[in-house]
Amino acid sequence: MKAGLNFTAAVVAVVLVVLGASIFTVDQRQHAIVFQLGEVRTVIEEPGLYFKWPMIQNVRYFDKRILTLDSVEPERFITSEKKNVLVDSFVKWRIVDPKLYYISVAGDETRAKTRLSQTVNAGLREEFGKRTINDVVSGERNKVMEQMRDKADLDARKIGVQIVDVRVKRVDLPTEVSESVYRRMEAERKRVANELRSEGFAEAEKIRADADRQREVIVADAYREAQKMKGEGDAKATATYAQAFSQNPEFYSFYRSLEAYRNSFKSKSDIIVVEPNSDFFKYMKSVGRGSEKSGK
Repeated sequence: MKAGLNFTAAVVAVVLVVLGASIFTVDQRQHAIVFQLGEVRTVIEEPGLYFKWPMIQNVRYFDKRILTLDSVEPERFITSEKKNVLVDSFVKWRIVDPKLYYISVAGDETRAKTRLSQTVNAGLREEFGKRTINDVVSGERNKVMEQMRDKADLDARKIGVQIVDVRVKRVDLPTEVSESVYRRMEAERKRVANELRSEGFAEAEKIRADADRQREVIVADAYREAQKMKGEGDAKATATYAQAFSQNPEFYSFYRSLEAYRNSFKSKSDIIVVEPNSDFFKYMKSVGRGSEKSGK
């Protein structure tokens, strides 16, 4: 009876071992290829529990997720200006045809990355060779990446891989190129600054000349208006004097003589030399005679 139990236990163990070797699972993040005697038998895309013949069939898994190919060191490319630039880029890719991927690169991710790196570098070298530094740095950078993604994807499909994206992280200039570019940029900025200064100086002179012209016009108009007002005032004053003179010529003559006396004898040090019988002393003499007559 003990021998029968041992035999049963052995049979159960063998069955469990065979069953364990026959069952395998596929994760949702994986592709699986079932090989039979070294040849591709089945490609499994959907996750779940599957069976295989033990000892005859074996399974290999391949990542279904998006993978990253990042360059270790920046690559040196030449632009259309024959200038060297250092380009740091990365590629996003994934396996879409596991069977073709296995046949092309034996399912080796390192070989696949090498193939993709060569494809992307060759495409970037071609695209950068068509453009200037300004284009690849800012002007057409997005266009370069889009074209590279399309070109690289066409070649990657031959090994069962899809290129999801190609991105240029950074474009730098080598030290020797940077110095010459910076000097050229500095000279260009100085040229633009000098042009702006010249234009500003010309505009300032234009504004200043226009202001001087307007000032001259305003001063001339003011002087003309002042002379006009002065002439009108003199005319009114002359008319008033003439009217007053016509009403009482004697009083007007007396008033003018007083004004002359006041202006002539403002200071005690003033000296005037005239003949005693001059008309200048006409009213002084009259006043003196009037006083004598009143004394008599």
